[in-house]
Amino acid sequence: MKLLLLNGNTDPAITERLAGAARALCPHEVVPATVRFGARYIATRAAAAIAAHAVLDTLAERVGRGNGEGFDAAIIACFGDPGLEAAREALPIPVLGLADSSISAALRVAPTVSLLTGGEAWVPMLREFALLRGHGPDRVRVAAVPPTGDMIAREPDRALALLAEVAQEEAAAGAGCLVLGGAGLVGLAPRLRPLVPVPVLDCLEATLEDLPGARPGTAPMQPAPSVGLSAPLSRILAG
Repeated sequence: MKLLLLNGNTDPAITERLAGAARALCPHEVVPATVRFGARYIATRAAAAIAAHAVLDTLAERVGRGNGEGFDAAIIACFGDPGLEAAREALPIPVLGLADSSISAALRVAPTVSLLTGGEAWVPMLREFALLRGHGPDRVRVAAVPPTGDMIAREPDRALALLAEVAQEEAAAGAGCLVLGGAGLVGLAPRLRPLVPVPVLDCLEATLEDLPGARPGTAPMQPAPSVGLSAPLSRILAG
């Protein structure tokens, strides 16, 4: 399988970390990519909205019909999955997202789970993300530590104690499984597991394990003229 691993943040160092982790976790050919515009690390609603456009733009260029790169699937590799539903509607291959796949994986482990991420602005955004998928706070809890994911990626040792403290609180509050979510937090789950009394999932690992059953989206396209978009994105939106 040839897999496009698309970082919706514009930090290439995060992209390389994700690609290295993915190659260690799966046998597939992993091709990393970074969106061309947007936030260095998504931490606000505005940055997430811009990232959705950037993700669609890059997917259209790399995966859209007629480009010849031959990808079998794509992963939107930033927690919160900007542009996921739109990409599934528009593209001819399966598209997965870190948050979507890892929530499903965690709920197979326990009836109540917790998403643990970096950056407190993500708490309401991820609660809404879960609600859109039919999961209220009785099923999907959300917690965050103050450092954002890019800060955690730069200094993981300093963040580990903070993550462990919040993870323990979430387990005590009833979460039977934790998802360590965020591109900058990928790879930290093995270090957190000995410190927490419930299972801890890595969001990238959970998404890679979701690949075998992934299917392309089936929502019908409604072609409409667009103005000012890149040529590849205009083509896929025109069906």
